[in-house]
Amino acid sequence: MKARRMSAGLRPRTGRTIWDSHAGKLVWSTNISAAGSSNNGTVAVISDIGNLVLLRREEDGEVVLWQSMDHPTDTWLPGFRIGLNKLTGEVQTLTAWKNYADPAPGAYSLGIDPNGTSQFFISWNRTTRFWGSGEWNGDIFSGIPEMTSHYIYNFEFVSDANASYFTYSLQDPAVISRLVMDISGQIRQLTWVPSLQQWMLIWTEPHQLCDVHAVCGAFGVCDEKGEPFCSCLSGFRPVSVTDWELGDRTLGCRRNSPLQLQCDDRGTNSDSAQDDAFLLMAGISLPRNPASFAQASSAEEDCRSICMRNCDCSAYAYGSGCALWYGDLLNMQKLSDDTAGGGNNGVFVRMSHATMDGGDAPSKRRKKTIALASSIAAAILALSATVSVVVISYKRRQTNLRQAEAAPEDGNSLLMALKYSDLRRATKNFSKKIGGGSFGSVYKGTLPGGNNCNCNAATIAVKRLEGLLCLGEKQFRNEVRTIGTIHHVNLVRLRGFSSRGSTDRLLVYDYMPNGSLDKALFFGRSTTCRPLLSWRARFQIAVGAARGLLYLHDGCRDRIIHCDVKPENILLDEGMVAKVADFGMAKLVGREFSRVLTTVRGTIGYLAPEWISGVPITAKADVYSYGMVLMEIISGRRNARYCSSEEKGMMMSEYFPLVAARMVSEGEPLVGLLDERLNGDVDERELDRACRVACWCVQDDEADRPTMEQVVQALEGVVAVDVPPIPTSLLAFSDDAGPATSLITGAYHGRFPS
Repeated sequence: MKARRMSAGLRPRTGRTIWDSHAGKLVWSTNISAAGSSNNGTVAVISDIGNLVLLRREEDGEVVLWQSMDHPTDTWLPGFRIGLNKLTGEVQTLTAWKNYADPAPGAYSLGIDPNGTSQFFISWNRTTRFWGSGEWNGDIFSGIPEMTSHYIYNFEFVSDANASYFTYSLQDPAVISRLVMDISGQIRQLTWVPSLQQWMLIWTEPHQLCDVHAVCGAFGVCDEKGEPFCSCLSGFRPVSVTDWELGDRTLGCRRNSPLQLQCDDRGTNSDSAQDDAFLLMAGISLPRNPASFAQASSAEEDCRSICMRNCDCSAYAYGSGCALWYGDLLNMQKLSDDTAGGGNNGVFVRMSHATMDGGDAPSKRRKKTIALASSIAAAILALSATVSVVVISYKRRQTNLRQAEAAPEDGNSLLMALKYSDLRRATKNFSKKIGGGSFGSVYKGTLPGGNNCNCNAATIAVKRLEGLLCLGEKQFRNEVRTIGTIHHVNLVRLRGFSSRGSTDRLLVYDYMPNGSLDKALFFGRSTTCRPLLSWRARFQIAVGAARGLLYLHDGCRDRIIHCDVKPENILLDEGMVAKVADFGMAKLVGREFSRVLTTVRGTIGYLAPEWISGVPITAKADVYSYGMVLMEIISGRRNARYCSSEEKGMMMSEYFPLVAARMVSEGEPLVGLLDERLNGDVDERELDRACRVACWCVQDDEADRPTMEQVVQALEGVVAVDVPPIPTSLLAFSDDAGPATSLITGAYHGRFPS
């Protein structure tokens, strides 16, 4: 990209260089003066690094009058500086926008330590520092150890008599990247992804949004897992709903009704005006803005009285002592269920009786409340007795209906909510483990048949979930029920579930007597413990697994990305029909994939390149994993270094997917790729289609990979398959690959037939 020049207009009276719209209105000014009152050879230049420079031509060269890199706003581009000019005292900082629609300076800013140390601080309102990068050690900031995993940036710290500043560059000039001081109070490193036409988040600090100072403003509560993440305390509402909708919550919340205070000159609330009370805000952390502490021996009632008498006291809490907060309450956070205790009994917030739903009300009002509650309780007791009779009758009818239903194969049986104790007995206390996968282990069990029907005992596979404790009970049940409605011949069916709190969660599946594909392919190579899978069986398994993934991607109401396609998650029923398993867990954690991913999910060896590069995941990640599985179905081996005989025309100790891609690309006989145990017993047309499809699926650029619909059509011979190029990432596994070989960017852009 070449630097571009344009004439800059000069305001006639002040000489300040400006930009004018077509309407002739002032839209931007540099606030500098130029000699004379007319255009004197001043030009504006946009450099390759995005720097807007105002130059004046003189006989001995060009003089820089002003440049945008000296005046950063919310964005830090490579080559720009963030630091301190020691001669002029001018500071270059990043300042967030006020909100998403207003570029005026907001509350948060990022700047270098003015005391001269080599670190950054994020500040709130230019006063309160709440995050520091740690000092620069020449490679990384000590407070950001994850910088070691990002090799595309070169940071540099310069400190001399004139200035102290940081700058950074990119190892690959073709990459487009920027660092932004976001209105949320977080700094965010973003990289442009051309194939997706959007920005990708690389890293952010602070990691947790609720660690940002005053992110929800006064009397606001932050919920890291909530949507929206900010809410007001009970009895409060946003100061500006418009600002909240535009992303700026720093103004916080205000009371629905003002306090009824009558204060004397000393700020003491008169006894006659003590019409306010305190409402307990449970389930939230104590405010993190400083509190004063009264004597440790004070009783809770004394603590309340002290706060009541002081007009400036907003809240109190009583634990080992009496803590008092004055003015606004900041940095409160919603506590999770398992941390809601921990010695925190909540904070009592001063409220007006006009908006109180409960709390410390006067005795007369308390008596009225008790009387009303008693009346309601009596009515509820009478109603509950009636409802109990109806519910018991309804449950009996439902049990009879459930027992009288047809066999499970009819596709219409209900998802069962089972008792944890029943499943523990069914699996003999989880004693027979038959496998494991994402988020848990799988055990074999037997459910007894019904007492009032001819139902036979059913063999089941019970998955004991681990690592999903973040899901709430209601959320877990709703999502499991959603998965329970998904039925396809090539998907393992979810029959039931059990949930006992957040630690004991079980999923009940049909038992697959022939186990998983990995056992059928790999475990019998050196023994005769399992029959050898014929080519006909392998090809049908490949087609069946593809159909199952196609249904997840396009056949469900909500697209489901499996995220962990591998032989262990393809099960075989009694007829050797392939059934994709573990797709439920992809749905249960699916909302993570609507955000920018910061962690890799899946299994090494089957991960698409975008997992490694951090690009947001689409269904094409499953296509890549399927391609790797298809190669293993063909070879009967893991996709590791491939050692084979010279007469087969293969390089010794080569990565099998690379060998396959080369042979397909060069038109060599593909029988050499086949599992040698099959002795060449194969339909060569099916083998050719399978090899080509597998090589298309593992292309680096997801735009070059087929959809699962195209995969199924190609395997079935409905469409012809062109010869695919060799994926660039596979070349990194070649013995002669150089260190500059990219594992992420593909150089080929072939076309899969539509």
